[in-house]
Amino acid sequence: MTEPFWETKTLSEMSRDEWESLCDGCGLCCLIRFEDEDTGAVTPTRVHCKLFDTHACTCIDYANRREQVPDCIKLTPWNIEALKWMPLSCGYRRVHEGRGLAAWHPLVSGDPESVHAAGVSIRGQTVSELSLAEPEDALAFEAPEWIPERGR
Repeated sequence: MTEPFWETKTLSEMSRDEWESLCDGCGLCCLIRFEDEDTGAVTPTRVHCKLFDTHACTCIDYANRREQVPDCIKLTPWNIEALKWMPLSCGYRRVHEGRGLAAWHPLVSGDPESVHAAGVSIRGQTVSELSLAEPEDALAFEAPEWIPERGR
């Protein structure tokens, strides 16, 4: 039996389909965050991007997201190290750090709902940025401490 691709390839060696399949569908990367310019501290919120589908935990226009949301960060094998705000549970981060995928990851479990059943996703826990009068209003929806550090 062959080993799974995420255990034998580096992130940069993966095909586009393999790369995309590392996304566990948690939605944590779609949360609005604020970075303090002086300290670099990142404050996550419970406010999601306007393109986030709260039930499916996916982007409703993934292929064109950067045209609609210019500051959307495209995750690549070369920038993952710099994105310290990525949750510890993120499949991309876990593979990059050599920790493998969690048992609840859909590639391991075979079930795309396992991430939600494990309580790792933000399904049903956020509000849309479209519901806010001003972007700074998102700070009123500061996320609980567990969001950026979730280590499952």
